[in-house]
Order: sequence, then C-alpha cells, then structure tokens
Amino acid sequence: MSGIIVMISPKAFVRRLGSCLSLAAGLAAGLMAGLGIAPGWADGESSFGRALELPAHRALIAGRAGVTADPFETDGCSGGLSDVWRLVADQFPGFAKTYDSTPPWESCCVTHDVAYHNGVNAPDAGASFSARLVADQTLEACVVDMGHTRRKELAVVYGITPGQVETAYATIGGAMFWAVRFGGGPCTGLPWRWGFGYPDCSILGRGAD
Repeated sequence: MSGIIVMISPKAFVRRLGSCLSLAAGLAAGLMAGLGIAPGWADGESSFGRALELPAHRALIAGRAGVTADPFETDGCSGGLSDVWRLVADQFPGFAKTYDSTPPWESCCVTHDVAYHNGVNAPDAGASFSARLVADQTLEACVVDMGHTRRKELAVVYGITPGQVETAYATIGGAMFWAVRFGGGPCTGLPWRWGFGYPDCSILGRGAD
C-alpha cells in the first residue's frame, strides 16, 4: 500500500478532523475503562493521577538545576496536526484561501507550547503539576471559545450551522485536552513534553524519590 495517496476534498478533511480527534479521545477513555481506571485520573481531580505524575515533575525540576532552557520553538499544534493541515493546503488549490494555511486554533497551541517550553519554571513538583493542568485547560478553553466567537464566520466557511461549529470546536477542544493530558507529561522523551526546553529527564534518576 506504500506510495498510494488517498485524496479527499478540503471540506471533508475539515469535517473528518474533529471526528478523528473525538475517536482518539474515545479510544483512550475506553482503554481507561478496560483497565479499571477512573475517568478523572488525568484531569487533575484524581489523587491517583497526581501521585502517578509527580515523580516526573520532581525529576524535571531536579534535572533543570543550573541548566538554561533552549530557545523557544514551536511546531504549532503537535502530533503532526499543523503539518497535515499544511500538506492538504499545499495539495488543494484554494484550500489555504478558504481555510487558511494553518488550523484556525493554532494560536491556542502556540500559547500552550509557551507554557510547556519551560514548565513555567514552577518552583516545586506540586506547582509544576498544577501549572501543566492549567495550561491544558487553557488550551481546551481557547479552542472552545474560538468556536463560539467565530461561529457565524466559520459556519459560512465550512458550510454548516453556527451551532454545529460550536459543537465541533467543543469536541476538538475536549479531544485536544485529553491528548495533551495523556501525552504531554514531563520526562517522556517526546518533543512536546512538559518542560521540552530542558534536557529530557528520567523518574529513575535524581529527583524521582
């Protein structure tokens, strides 16, 4: 199957994007349920989730001692979302003109990256955990708010109703929240991890106790 490119229309791409993010969030929720993990474990309301993540925050803080963070860089919306959007914009004449060359909510992702870059230099593990949660909640709220404030404009662009725009953006915002909660913790080695401006860390090393 390698080398085969499946082409879809720009409008179909926009509509399917929210569905794919929603599906990913649903699969994650299903996996949690299958493992017997309470739904709130990663949203900051669960003591289990907090206890699970705190060692990584301790390791991050220990590892950044005496280290200067790398200059800030952003890839827009991580996980390839911005890259895929740009690819489609390049392939379809008129796509960028109609839908822009980047996701409409990319500014929300950049603000999120600013917080993630140095972990807001939180002074301790508890503050670092809370700051990441706030950054993730702010990302979701930013996407949802964009769908609300631009609902009439985007309804015309997408060819759907304003209510459908708000529903779609709420779905996308919620899915993005869960994506970063699951994949954005510190010390993961991923380029979009919390504290990505500092060298990667390990919970097995210094600061994990």
